[in-house]
Amino acid sequence: MSVYLVGAGPGDPGLITARGLDLVRSCEALVYDVLVSPELVEEAPADALRIPRERMGQEELNELLVSLGRQELEVVRLKGGDPFVFGRGGEEALALAAADIPFEVIPGVSSISAVPGAAGIPITHRGVSAQVTLVSGHSAGGDDLDFAQLATTPGTLVVFMGLAHLAAIADGLVAAGKDPRTPAAVVSRGTLADQRSVTGALEEIAARAEDLASPALLVVGDVVLFAAYLGVTGDGARDVGLLEAGDRVGLEP
Repeated sequence: MSVYLVGAGPGDPGLITARGLDLVRSCEALVYDVLVSPELVEEAPADALRIPRERMGQEELNELLVSLGRQELEVVRLKGGDPFVFGRGGEEALALAAADIPFEVIPGVSSISAVPGAAGIPITHRGVSAQVTLVSGHSAGGDDLDFAQLATTPGTLVVFMGLAHLAAIADGLVAAGKDPRTPAAVVSRGTLADQRSVTGALEEIAARAEDLASPALLVVGDVVLFAAYLGVTGDGARDVGLLEAGDRVGLEP
């Protein structure tokens, strides 16, 4: 018997892997996050334990997984996105390993590429961006971010969990030397039916995104220009000149 740390994908229940779905359908206990689609939860067997994480702290959750594992159940820990991309899957794996509980990590489709992709934004593109920097904007005001380094790092910047501190993050990048007219996008509830995205210059992206809902991803860099050319711009792309700005990176409508 094992504990499986399964990535549920970025939101759309159809984006879980085939292996992950098979495990959900055969598990004896399912521990799931609030961002996991209810449709995936319903795929668990009728007699399986279904345990929502809700307000459970990480230490309590680790203890729960160890306890279920010691009962020799087939346990699926279902997490949004990928377990090892801002999913604290590493902490859970360490707790299981320390308790000698067999476990396996089942990677999921990560929001880092899936959510921008759903909004028409490739996070890399030949001749435009050959590097991606991934950070968390979760802490208050983005205080844990090294804005001086991020402002000078080439390529694409992707910020998870930064919606509540979007203005502070954008202001921090600009204050550290990032061009305030750098293209930026915020994609809310990516891959879901109610997905929304806004695009604009970095200096104004917080104002444009103020009515978006979590979860949301911030993307900063010239790859945002592709949204206008691919016709999935979301709100506000054309009136900030993204099509014209695309000329500098060789895009053609």
